[in-house]
Amino acid sequence: MKKLAYYFTIIFTLAIVLFASPVNATENTAGGQMPSTQIATDKNVMETENATKFSQMKVGFKAKLAQYSEKYGSNVYGMVALVLDTIRIYSIPFCFVGIAVGAIYQYVIGIRKLDVRDRGFNLVIAFVTTLVICQVLPLVFAIITRGWVLS
Repeated sequence: MKKLAYYFTIIFTLAIVLFASPVNATENTAGGQMPSTQIATDKNVMETENATKFSQMKVGFKAKLAQYSEKYGSNVYGMVALVLDTIRIYSIPFCFVGIAVGAIYQYVIGIRKLDVRDRGFNLVIAFVTTLVICQVLPLVFAIITRGWVLS
């Protein structure tokens, strides 16, 4: 019964994502259809906005990379520091969700089934270890590359 519910949920979610049509302003026009020139203009505006956002992200990434490269004295060290900093930031929510799932397995589902309890405990240990490694590794990298500087 649980498997059926899981499969139904997955199929329902995929159907919504695949077959949902985007809402646009075609309902507000007199004929119910937008002129093809208006649709083409809207598509061009969206493509221009997306290109602008992408170029802004690219410029921001290059500025951060230049900042880290200047700070660490090498392009390679700057790239590694930028990657480690990004991993440090994104590992926090990912690991907290994993710890929550492991705690649910251990303390909620694991009350009745001991094998699930062990799986939950192992998940909690794995995600806590991953969190600690992802938080400490940038610090260790900074200490090794720049030295212990008290300033």
